[in-house]
Amino acid sequence: MGTYNLLDQVKANHASSSDPDLAQGVAFDDLEDGDMLAGHVGGDAVVLARRGAEVFAIGAVCTHYGAPLTDGLLVGHTVRCPWHHAAFCLRTGAALRAPALNPVSCWRVERQHNVVYVKEKLERTVRAPAFVAPGMPKSVVIVGGGAAGNAAAEMLRREGYSGRLTILSADSSVPCDRPNLSKGFLAGTASDASNPLRPLKFYERNDIDLKLNARVATIDPGASAVHLVDGSSHPYDALLLATGAEPVRLDVPGADLSHVLYLRTLADSRALVTKTHSSRQAVVIGASFIGLEVAASLRARDVEVHVVAPDRIPMERVLGAEVGTFVRRLHEDHGVVFHLETTVRSIDEQGVTLASGGRLNADLIVVGIGVRPALALAEQAGLAIDRGVTVDAYLQTSAPGIFAAGDIARWPDRLTGENIRVEHWVVAERQGQTAARNILGQRERFDCVPFFWTEQYDFSLGYVGHAKRWDTVDVEGQLAARDCTITYRRSNEKLAVAVVHRDLEGVQAEVEFEQVMANRR
Repeated sequence: MGTYNLLDQVKANHASSSDPDLAQGVAFDDLEDGDMLAGHVGGDAVVLARRGAEVFAIGAVCTHYGAPLTDGLLVGHTVRCPWHHAAFCLRTGAALRAPALNPVSCWRVERQHNVVYVKEKLERTVRAPAFVAPGMPKSVVIVGGGAAGNAAAEMLRREGYSGRLTILSADSSVPCDRPNLSKGFLAGTASDASNPLRPLKFYERNDIDLKLNARVATIDPGASAVHLVDGSSHPYDALLLATGAEPVRLDVPGADLSHVLYLRTLADSRALVTKTHSSRQAVVIGASFIGLEVAASLRARDVEVHVVAPDRIPMERVLGAEVGTFVRRLHEDHGVVFHLETTVRSIDEQGVTLASGGRLNADLIVVGIGVRPALALAEQAGLAIDRGVTVDAYLQTSAPGIFAAGDIARWPDRLTGENIRVEHWVVAERQGQTAARNILGQRERFDCVPFFWTEQYDFSLGYVGHAKRWDTVDVEGQLAARDCTITYRRSNEKLAVAVVHRDLEGVQAEVEFEQVMANRR
């Protein structure tokens, strides 16, 4: 699993001189059914993929973070990205599933006898003709400018919806790549320009009315209207709630001091980056994924880091004791000092006092003790709530015409047989895409397998599935060598798989889980 680097992606888009020139032809019989071949046409890196008697030619790298698609997996007439599991259509190049939002290019393929030639690049649109069909909403309002809200708006336009479309975002910036905030951007390996998912002009060009700093006061389902704190109102025929989650605030003396920071928004990350320039010692409160990614990024900036958490082993609840112990040692090898099984009692200008009685000096304190779903608007609107907004298989809430997606949505998951709520970026984007299609009446079940990834130093881990509880953890391979597959089971049923530097196995596990869900229909 690769770390995002714009220069790496630019290089990947140019063909290697050792790859075959596909314009010169490739023997059809040399390409097995289901195989992919990396090559080039002119200066473009191209993947040749065979499905039965058909051969397709598409761009060689994922448009998300630049992963080589030949390292991925052909599934039907799609190719899955090995790093973060985006899917592209072999026929059109369309990005069918997040996190990739842009299509890959396609080339015309011509077969002469037993030789396949890649010809000119095709100019194809992946956007359907504009329409508002009878019975469809004439106006759609999306509350929330995060992963789910942005993905929903884009999908509505891609599907050809031409009605009024509004995003009401409480944020001050355009929708951004939130996973990048605690990883590449904070570590200094990715630029600020890599953070926005789209430039502002994208929304203008696609007639998406993106309103920033737009705080919603109330929702009136009876009148089908959203009321903002500034007194303005937005009527809707369909509404998507994608309000996301909010950081849990630390409640100790001194928690409101200026050097105590949180990380959720782009503004938060920019403030944190600025603060690192004048900081030498940091305390990270919380040993969650966000806390440990922040710790790794701060070490990349040569800031001394202490991590304080009540956990016995970092991330044990999600990944188990063996993986958690490995992650702790990884951080300790990079100079991080852990203070576990304790909490912060108070904060002052010079540092923190621990409940255990210890004292840590710090000129920067980052709090990462979890998030809570932002449910206030859903509760005010009278929607059914169960530790999240209750939705059906189509992401419809208890109120007609109102859908929910992202961190707030609790949906019926056929893999576990339970109603689950997951705070993962890719899940939020895919739910936004599914909700958009269902707003247009397509009645598509949300059956995507949960997926997330973490990167800490040169260690990466991808996690597929959802194992809230398990009774066995099997490690195949060597965790110490950073080459293994970890399977989580309950009552001998496979619930989740984590892969360490085995990207293809992660995609294969995703497909396996999809087949399990399909058999349960």
